[in-house]
Amino acid sequence: MATAIASMMLAPSCKKADTAAAPDFDYTVDRFADIEVLRYKVPDFENLTLNQKILVYYLTEAALWGRDILWDQNNASNLAVRDMLEAVYTNYNGDREAPDFKAFETYLKQVWFGNGIHHHYSTDKFTPAFSREFLADQVGALPADMVPDNSEELIELIFNPALDAKRVNQAAGQDLIATSANNMYEKGLTQDEVEAYFASIKKADDPTPISYGLNTRLKKVDGKVVEEPYRLGGLYSGAIEHIVANLDSASNYAENDAQRTIIRSLIDFYTTGDLATFDRYSIEWAEDTASQVDFINGFIESYGDPLGMTGSWESIVNFKNMDASARTETLSANAQWFEDNSPVEARFKKDKVKGVSAKVITAAILAGDSYPATPIGINLPNANWIRAAHGSKSVTLENITQAYDEASHGNGFNEEFVIDDATSELLDKYLFITDNLHTDLHECLGHGSGKLLPGVDPDALKAHGSTIEEARADLFALYYLADPKMLEIGLLDNPDAYKAEYYKYILNGMMTQLMRIEPGKDVEEAHMRNRKLIAEWAYEHGKADNVIELVKKDGKTYIQINDYTALRNLFGELLAEIQRIRSTGDYNAACELVEQYAVKVDPELHKEVLDRYATLDIAPYKGFVNPVYTAVRDENGNITDVTISYTEDYPQQMLRYSRDYSGLNH
Repeated sequence: MATAIASMMLAPSCKKADTAAAPDFDYTVDRFADIEVLRYKVPDFENLTLNQKILVYYLTEAALWGRDILWDQNNASNLAVRDMLEAVYTNYNGDREAPDFKAFETYLKQVWFGNGIHHHYSTDKFTPAFSREFLADQVGALPADMVPDNSEELIELIFNPALDAKRVNQAAGQDLIATSANNMYEKGLTQDEVEAYFASIKKADDPTPISYGLNTRLKKVDGKVVEEPYRLGGLYSGAIEHIVANLDSASNYAENDAQRTIIRSLIDFYTTGDLATFDRYSIEWAEDTASQVDFINGFIESYGDPLGMTGSWESIVNFKNMDASARTETLSANAQWFEDNSPVEARFKKDKVKGVSAKVITAAILAGDSYPATPIGINLPNANWIRAAHGSKSVTLENITQAYDEASHGNGFNEEFVIDDATSELLDKYLFITDNLHTDLHECLGHGSGKLLPGVDPDALKAHGSTIEEARADLFALYYLADPKMLEIGLLDNPDAYKAEYYKYILNGMMTQLMRIEPGKDVEEAHMRNRKLIAEWAYEHGKADNVIELVKKDGKTYIQINDYTALRNLFGELLAEIQRIRSTGDYNAACELVEQYAVKVDPELHKEVLDRYATLDIAPYKGFVNPVYTAVRDENGNITDVTISYTEDYPQQMLRYSRDYSGLNH
């Protein structure tokens, strides 16, 4: 995969350099298990024109109607399980403070957050802390029309840890299709069959390949592997009908002809399922830099597929943050300089960087695979040939990073994990801006840099493609964050500012992100593997010069960086190798790097990190509830205004979405 959506890392709290949020805005909504649910503000929505507000409204409606698609993609039983659990929750007449019910409520909240019965990040199946008898009794007490015909099978799925144990399995040496519990492939298909099928239909040396498998589910018919397309009249047609209807309404309020064409092309893609049409839409979308309101909608990122082929459904609606976009526009204007001065081999560089556009956005709605857990940055389209010929569009979601930052103040992280006061002060002063710049560089330039050599299959790295691509973009950002160019173009004002991000990155990659791993488990998620790969590789290759040191103080382990300049050189060295792997499709080298540095966890250090985090009571995962948009209409049904409110809580929102946006039969 050529594009990534950056994840919000576990990081120290830091002081926001820009304007503070209104003091009466409550960011925290809910807390359960390992998750904290926040809300985000949508500043300046009220300053949009009426047409822009209506455009946002219909695009958000189109976004919300795709929810059930993702749930079904994640597991074939997810929607039926959700219906059963919500029926129990809303019809329960017993003591809601009783231990079994409280445990049941937590489980339901986890299922909502994961868009199904598997954890959104680890992809392990959730383990209920209530009894099987409790759930069976509550299902039995439901009105007859609310009891699913297969309730016993659903209860068995929930409580049997061996059934559909892992949504996305990335374990080396295993059949990744047969052992993954997602619903992107029919039960019974094997990895060999899937890989053989795609090998048989790909055109050799095609300079403009479609994104094979992006919007299809594979199954067998009469012993042959075939694709079922996601489109009107095909799979997920019920939800897609509503998506298309709202996109059609949105097109009437498009800001310009180019944006209207983009929306119509997306409708054409949903109608036909034709991936060449998707490429046309992607090109039009990438080239539209004039519209203030923007959106993504569809089958986009393929982290949910163990082979990195099929796109999970997602949507984000947003509008441009005019003031903050100045920094990303500065990066875009200098894109060729960054490409030319990259430490990678010349044969892997682009001769001419085309159409790199970037902006800072205000997220208006999050949906599908971007909700409740969400990216902080996006770079699209994914197709390498489109990037090379037509450019790409990068965005940083600054109202999301602000919400993370505001909610983290005073959480005690620095005091527990940062080695000394001087480093903590550096983080407080510079981490917010360098973290955002890292995201900008990662999305705007990192993913858009470099090129594949002619004839290299974009999917050559297979299961390791996402990890390698994320590492490539992160290394690009880390390398240039320390470059004097950042001061020259006015994006940083202190030559030592980059050290805040370097320290946070190594600390997170080697230690603190382990909070997200259960004892005894490997690292499997692509972004976590990427960060561990970079940090561990830099530590190992800097040992001779003591670049990074693990220091013991009072029985606790701390990261100490002794030579930041040498660390930057190590980042450049690894970037050159990662780009070589990507450009040449060197699967064996990718596999060796990932397996050596990105997967295995030191159990002693892991236990220490978990024990230290336990004293802080910091949720390792955060996500969001959306604001609520309401169309105000006159007596003739015309929209005269769109209002926004932030009062809906987490269960209210989830139950409303299930009630009002269920487009699939289940």
